[in-house]
Amino acid sequence: MDKNSIIGFVLIGLIMMGFFGYQSRQYRKQVAYQAQLDSIAAVEAFRQDSIRAAYLAEHPEDTVVANLPTQAAVYSDSLLNAATQQAGQIIRIENDKLAIAFTTLGAQPYSVQVKGFTNYDQSDLYILKEGKSQLGFVVYAPTAVDTRKFNFQYIPEASNDTTVVMRLPFSGGGYIEEKYTLEKDSYSVSQTLSMVGMQNLIPRNVGSIDVDFEAVIPRMEKGYKNESQYSRLNYFFPDDKKPENIGNGRNGSKRFDNKIEWFAFQQQFFSAIMRAPKDFSYGEFNVEFAPKDNPDHNLMTCRASMRADIQPGSERIEVPFEFYFGPNDYKGLKAYGHSYEKVIPLGGKWIGWFTKGVIIPLFDWLSKFIDSFGIIILLMTIFIKIVVLPFAYKSYSSSAKMQALKPEMDKINAKYPKQEDAMKKQQATMELYNKAGVSMMGGCLPMLLQMPILWAMFRFFPASIQLRQQRFLWAEDLSAYDDVIHWGTSILGMDHISLFALLMALSVFFYSRITMQNQSAGNDPNAQMMRFMSLYMMPIMMFFICNNLSSGLSYYYLLSNLITMLETWIIKKWFVHPEQILAKVKAAEGKPAPKSKWQQRLEEAQKMQREMQKQQAQQSKKNGKR
Repeated sequence: MDKNSIIGFVLIGLIMMGFFGYQSRQYRKQVAYQAQLDSIAAVEAFRQDSIRAAYLAEHPEDTVVANLPTQAAVYSDSLLNAATQQAGQIIRIENDKLAIAFTTLGAQPYSVQVKGFTNYDQSDLYILKEGKSQLGFVVYAPTAVDTRKFNFQYIPEASNDTTVVMRLPFSGGGYIEEKYTLEKDSYSVSQTLSMVGMQNLIPRNVGSIDVDFEAVIPRMEKGYKNESQYSRLNYFFPDDKKPENIGNGRNGSKRFDNKIEWFAFQQQFFSAIMRAPKDFSYGEFNVEFAPKDNPDHNLMTCRASMRADIQPGSERIEVPFEFYFGPNDYKGLKAYGHSYEKVIPLGGKWIGWFTKGVIIPLFDWLSKFIDSFGIIILLMTIFIKIVVLPFAYKSYSSSAKMQALKPEMDKINAKYPKQEDAMKKQQATMELYNKAGVSMMGGCLPMLLQMPILWAMFRFFPASIQLRQQRFLWAEDLSAYDDVIHWGTSILGMDHISLFALLMALSVFFYSRITMQNQSAGNDPNAQMMRFMSLYMMPIMMFFICNNLSSGLSYYYLLSNLITMLETWIIKKWFVHPEQILAKVKAAEGKPAPKSKWQQRLEEAQKMQREMQKQQAQQSKKNGKR
């Protein structure tokens, strides 16, 4: 290894050390900042508890109390003033899929439990935890009336097992009504915000209301890094092809003055979506991720400040909204017909097409007959390998032929040992390959054609809710990492070792070793560098990448590498005969080798390079004489 290579490795090591040092400093800053926020929250919680205690002392008949406003505003309307002083009541409705609690304080969802699913610790799964969300509407009548500050009246005669109706009355006889209806056997909730008899209160020049939705999304999965990386805030413009987003593990904010159809607070496998059938006219979004070790076990806080248009002057003004609280299941979301399924990150246009047209249907079909998802992944891997085998055969065959030509390559390396003879050595190598019938592009192009499939699987496994909490062998959850060794302190960004990721990295190492065992790098430092990267750096990089990702993904890559090694061995043993290749080379000695178009262009480039070097040498001589 030459001096430049050693310097390169030292620089790479320094860069990696600097990167991990920077990550460590950022993490400590984030922890300190969260500690400050927690202290503020603790003080605020103490103050809220004091307010609740004082209220209950005066009103012992109230048994259910939601968040009371910390400071009562003064309104000219006596009924509004009274509503700011009242405690909230909890009303619950449910179907086979959701159990939703509403609070009359703000007439909003208080908690949303998704039935049939649990968190990683087997506790009930709440997409909205109790008291950890705020949904409010600001109506100008004529001053700003923020619904979150008022206790609405529950209307039992207009409600039932799947419908909740709450009203906020005004002294003049009008009222604001919020009606929620939980659809049967569905994750969908419809809402209608009505302003009744308020035509004299809402100014004629007011053509919109403000909509504010904020929610603290809890952690639900085993691995924080993987969960946060696939969690975000999506927003969808009418007639657009796919939603835009912020998040994916990073804090962010966006603001738009154009129409927006819906937005989604998306955890890795579950989403809270709010849609305006008549579109929002404005949107401002913000997402902030909580530190990994926050005591409340929260994942992120999502905020959406929207605006919805209204037509003032009517006796009854209605603004409809729709909610989805449920799993990110592709078929289930697509059935709603509002492009909700596009929150699932399945890749771009072509990658997504393959995933949706081949991978998902195949996965769903196999799951009808097989309960073990580990076996399903195995069968999917075999199927994909069979499909791409005609393309892969050329690549494996070219690799095997190159190994058979190692004795001839050793002669070329011995003939051109110097670095300045690199062009001559390359030309001789191409002539050797032409004589043996080996195509360089024939080996590379098929591998490039397989890259979209590898990327499609990389996108599919972490986003597939079907793998969530599915056990296989030692893995407790195929959607999370399978840590067989775990320690408390983070070292190089890791606090565990995933066994499937480790086995996958070893398979990459052995496949590279088998592929390169008969290839000689000679004295070429570039070839030595490539050999080092393939044998050592690539497996290490793959391990670090997959150690925190889905164990199902690592398991798939492991199977894919093992099957590839088997295919290579079969092709090399029964389809490629080294003695025939060497005999073909011997028979072609002394004869002009056929030149491919690529080799012709290479020779032309070499000729031009020699001419340029000759001209530079002549110019140097002239300058020297002067």
